[in-house]
Formats: sequence, C-alpha cells, structure tokens
Amino acid sequence: MKKSLVAVIAALGACFMAVQGAEAKTLEDILKEKGVITEADYKEVTKSTPISYKLGKGFTLTSADEKFQLSIGGLMQVRYTFLDNDTSNDVSQFNLAKGRLIFSGYAFSKDLTYMLQFGLEQSGDKKMLENAYVKYKFVDELQLTGGQTKLVYSRQNMSSVGNLQFVAVSPVTAAFSPGYDLGAVVGGKVLGDLINYDLSVSNGAGQTSTRVTAGATNSMAFLAHLQVNPLGAFGYAEGDPQFSQKPLVTVGSSFYRNILKKTAAGTFETTNNGYANATSGWVGRNAADFNASEKVDINSFVVDTAFKWMGAFAQAEYFWGQADGQITNSTVRAQGYYLQAGYCIIPKKLEAAVRYSYLDPNRDVSNNLQTEVIGALSYYFNNHNLKLQADVGNIHKQGTPNTDDMQFRMQATVTF
Repeated sequence: MKKSLVAVIAALGACFMAVQGAEAKTLEDILKEKGVITEADYKEVTKSTPISYKLGKGFTLTSADEKFQLSIGGLMQVRYTFLDNDTSNDVSQFNLAKGRLIFSGYAFSKDLTYMLQFGLEQSGDKKMLENAYVKYKFVDELQLTGGQTKLVYSRQNMSSVGNLQFVAVSPVTAAFSPGYDLGAVVGGKVLGDLINYDLSVSNGAGQTSTRVTAGATNSMAFLAHLQVNPLGAFGYAEGDPQFSQKPLVTVGSSFYRNILKKTAAGTFETTNNGYANATSGWVGRNAADFNASEKVDINSFVVDTAFKWMGAFAQAEYFWGQADGQITNSTVRAQGYYLQAGYCIIPKKLEAAVRYSYLDPNRDVSNNLQTEVIGALSYYFNNHNLKLQADVGNIHKQGTPNTDDMQFRMQATVTF
C-alpha cells in the first residue's frame, strides 16, 4: 500500500509540473506591464473585446452595446483517498470529487446579474443543478436575489470548494450547514465592505425541491447573517496564497430556523443532502428521537472569525443547534466547532496547515462524540486556480467500540 501511495503522489505531481505556468497573458496585459499603454487605454481595449478570457472566470462574451454578458467557466477536482478503517475494510480509491460548469453574467443592465451552476459529479441523491438565480442591485446596500442559492450560513461552507485550505470541509461544517435552497434573499454591503448582511426566506426543503411531503408544513425556512470586516473586504477563500500586504480580520454570525416533518422512512421531508436527512447531519442522526409524521422545530446558530496577513491564515467557527418535536416534546441539542490555521512557508507557493474539529450530535447522549485532527500541505501553482493538496489525519468516533481511522487524501484542483 505504501508503494501505491508513492506512485499516486508521483503521478499527480508530474501532471501538475507539466501544467505549471500554463496561464497565458494577453497582448493587452503585456503592453500594460511594459508601460506601452496606460491604464485608461487598457480598460478601453479590453472593454471593446467581444470575447475575452480570465482565469477563474472563464471565457466571457460581451455584446457590442455592453448590455449583455456571458461568462462560461468551470472547476474540476480529482481526488485519491486512502482510509485505514479500524473495524471494516480499508478504502483505496480515486474519484471525481467535484465537477462544475458555471454560466454567469448580466442582462439588460450590469445591475441585473445571473448564475447557472451545474455539479457534474455523482454523489448519492445529489441534484445536478446547484446555483440558479438572478440578482438585482438597487444600490450596494440593497440587493435582491431570487432562485436557488447556497444559504449564507457557515463561513467554511460558503467558501468555494476550490478555495479550501484542506481537501474538504470539516465534519462539523458538513453536519450543521444548510446547502442549496429555493427562495429569496435581501442583502448588501454597508459602509463599503465594513458590514455585509443577508436575510433569506426559502422552502427549507433543499436543492431543487419544494416540500416533498404533501401537506407536511406550510412554513418556510428563515436565515439571518451578519458579517463585519473592520480592516477591509475579506471574502470566503481560505488560506493566504496572495500574501496579503495588510492584516485583515472578519467576525460573523448566522441564525437559521426551519420546520420539518419526519417521514415514515425515518428521515425528514427534505432532499437537502447537507442538512436534515444525511447521516452526517446532526438532525438526521437523531431521527429516532421523533415520531413518524411529527413536525420538528429546528433552530441553529453559528459564530465565526478569520484572520490573514503575509501568508498566515486562521479561522474558527462554533455551531449550536436544537430540534424540538411538536408531538413528543422531545428535544435534541447539538454543538460543535473547528479551529484551523496555516502559513505559506514558501510565499505564494507552499502552505502548511492544521485543523481540529469537534462534533457532539446530541449533548444528552453519552459516548457519541466525533473529533478530527488533520494536517495539510498545499502547493499553489496559480493561487487557488491551480493547486495540489494533500492532507492526513485521525478521525476519532466514540461508540461500541471507539474507532480511530487514519485518512490520507490527495487532490488536484483546476479552475478554468
């Protein structure tokens, strides 16, 4: 098995060395860098170009009157996983972790934007359509979005899968964070980038779904999010391969409320594979505490903070949740948190990071905790657009018996 791991690492490394430096500069970029044309000339030339390309955004087509624009881009992640299981067979496999095809742009006005995003990988009951929305910006402080979006809840879950410090999000993030949902969002930026806010109402049934149990509830899901960036815009990308020249910090919080009805099958009236009925979700793990056809009030809360400067990055989130049955009066309380930090030991290229996560899916039940201790190395060929990552760690689960599984993952990410 050790020889297999070495072969995998060598093969993926060779592929990346072959494509390192593949980003090509346009003639306009070269002329601007050499001072042949001014910044104003550069903007005028690029504005009049009907077809252009920008790494991370894709190919962009713009109409002659500049009233319409379409960008076509995507992302691909190929992953190798080796899992040394304590109580079952070991796992050694390649898989297409993520495949994204993204259409975005504006129509009729630059203030009316849209996005269509398709997830091409196969994973359980996952739906292909992810983001599908239109957004209108009245002013920076007031923007209205309608359609299917990823709910703005957990900081780590809001980060693009291509912008993570590790191969995947922490187990506690996966257990607590809502995924994509259909609804409307009011949000914006206040005082520049000092304050970001989002208020959303959605079906609460998950990706591309209405309430899937007829007559189950007539309620909607509500989410409120507030983010404060005292030193300037922060964003959601993890790590600091850009080597920020000034310190940046952010603090945020979100509250989410939903009412779901348990089905006879032992799950809930939702196809949201990131929240209520997945085996990794804190609500789904406790489905046995509620009666079939019982309505369950779900409330959850998260606080987060992050910091980056000169290649250093740190991030932490604390999650809390409570589910209350309307018939049984059963209550399930859950909590969890993670802490992670990293540093670019070779500026803009090689980063080392560590993470610890803790998940208690039911605080009133003993011997059910899950923890993760993991370390990662990331090599950035071109920021998050082209990178090779590897992480290895221990996943400890309490139970009968307790288990300690060693997990090694290597992943190549290409954004185009």
